[in-house]
Amino acid sequence: MAMAAHDIEALIKAALPDAEVTITDLAGDGDHYAARVVSEAFRGKLRPAQHRMVYDALGGRMGGELHALQLTTAVPN
Repeated sequence: MAMAAHDIEALIKAALPDAEVTITDLAGDGDHYAARVVSEAFRGKLRPAQHRMVYDALGGRMGGELHALQLTTAVPN
């Protein structure tokens, strides 16, 4: 079962309220997305820790409802 882009965004924003989230459906199938997440919560953390924060926000949906997510994280300028 595919996951809607707005659901992905809502889950990320629930965990990282200040986040700017941009979701792109890469294949048009609701199964392969790219996400750019910008949050102050990432400041001082290494990239793997930033990505883990986003994956944790998705609550185990990776590999199930959400098949693929190309993830880019950053801190605000």
